[in-house]
Amino acid sequence: MCYDVKARLYTQLNRAKSLNDKKKIKEIVEKLREMGAEDLFHCSGFEHPAILIYTKEHPDDPVLARWGFVPENTKDETKQMAIWNKTLNARGEDMFETWSYKQSAHDKRCLICVDGFYEHYHYKGKTFPYYIHNSNNEPMTLGGIWSEWENKETGEKLKTFSIVTTKGNDLMARIHNNPKLDGPRMPLILPEEAINDWLSVEVKSEADKKRILDLIKPFHEKELSAHTVRRLRGKNAVGNIPEASNQFDYPELPKEDSKNDELNLF
Repeated sequence: MCYDVKARLYTQLNRAKSLNDKKKIKEIVEKLREMGAEDLFHCSGFEHPAILIYTKEHPDDPVLARWGFVPENTKDETKQMAIWNKTLNARGEDMFETWSYKQSAHDKRCLICVDGFYEHYHYKGKTFPYYIHNSNNEPMTLGGIWSEWENKETGEKLKTFSIVTTKGNDLMARIHNNPKLDGPRMPLILPEEAINDWLSVEVKSEADKKRILDLIKPFHEKELSAHTVRRLRGKNAVGNIPEASNQFDYPELPKEDSKNDELNLF
């Protein structure tokens, strides 16, 4: 699953920066600052943070959306709050059939630019957080779906999104080993050649649907790196500080530099 990410503002603007339009970037940053946006060194989806997403309508000009998908036909605020924590991730293989997501799967897919994500490893009854990122430290582009829900009582419109997930690769199989879950999962990390298709393909036929489903696959393990970090939850949680993604070694775990350690991650 993907419930925790690192997403600095600079990284969230990664796609917009590719246009080399410094004036536009400055305008976006000023707007974000006015709205109270901040760097997210560690954020949990359960806090429903506002994060920049790129949509088909605004492919290079990001918009703010809250993490936690709210379907457009959600009846009222009570229903919205009840569903919010259950829609942080959308299972990619099933999104065209799942009632909450199928409309957006057809025509409201989005991109989310992050530095990396966090996942918890289970070992001898305890959990240990890992930070997973591109080995070259470049931003990741995640595939998502989005929606705009209107609160009929207040008239307020709320943009929300869910991060699409796929089957975990071998690295995630070793880290994301929660015995209560059905197999390892990971966020959909889109390679460069898949980004435009994910954003722009209009699903009007079974062939179009297959074209999108074919993009939902594990990212190459060899292009990712992982290391343990300080606690993300509980009374000792590190919080939203730059050091959140720094490596932190736990004496309870096998040495990471051992070629025969239990995880054999590196």
